[in-house]
Amino acid sequence: METVDFTNINPNKAGVLAVFYPDAQNQTHFVLILRKTYRGVHSNQVGFPGGRVEDLDRDLRHTALRETEEEVGISQTDVVVVKELTPLYIPPSNFWVYPFIGYVEKTPLLIPQESEVELVLEINLDEFLDDKNLINQILTTSYADEIEVLSVFIEWPCGLGCNCYDVERNKRIA
Repeated sequence: METVDFTNINPNKAGVLAVFYPDAQNQTHFVLILRKTYRGVHSNQVGFPGGRVEDLDRDLRHTALRETEEEVGISQTDVVVVKELTPLYIPPSNFWVYPFIGYVEKTPLLIPQESEVELVLEINLDEFLDDKNLINQILTTSYADEIEVLSVFIEWPCGLGCNCYDVERNKRIA
């Protein structure tokens, strides 16, 4: 892949949150969302809760917390943010995405934002990290042809599968 010259493209910024919590059996889970279908490059995609920086956001951490509360109903005051991960550039939408890791002490009541979220997905961390779910794929994207990607494939009860990429580097979701 080519190196991107950012001097003339002026990327937008977004904050996302990988938020972890215990379920009723004290198993660790995290939240992903399935975005609504709309006219846009991220239509009907699975990802972490999060979104674009708004003028009132204090910083990118605040953006990630605000968007998580809006999209899945987890109160900003309940989340303990423990780490900011390496930013990731998303060429199709021209965004720098700044991911954060956080947790809540108890199982949250997850409420999908009706206008943006089709489905909230609760992912069991042990299942996500299980090597039996690792697969190699050859993908072609809007910015790269036939790249080999180590992926995680998880099948949810509703029949929706999710391909996750960059497993060796922060387990980012495609």
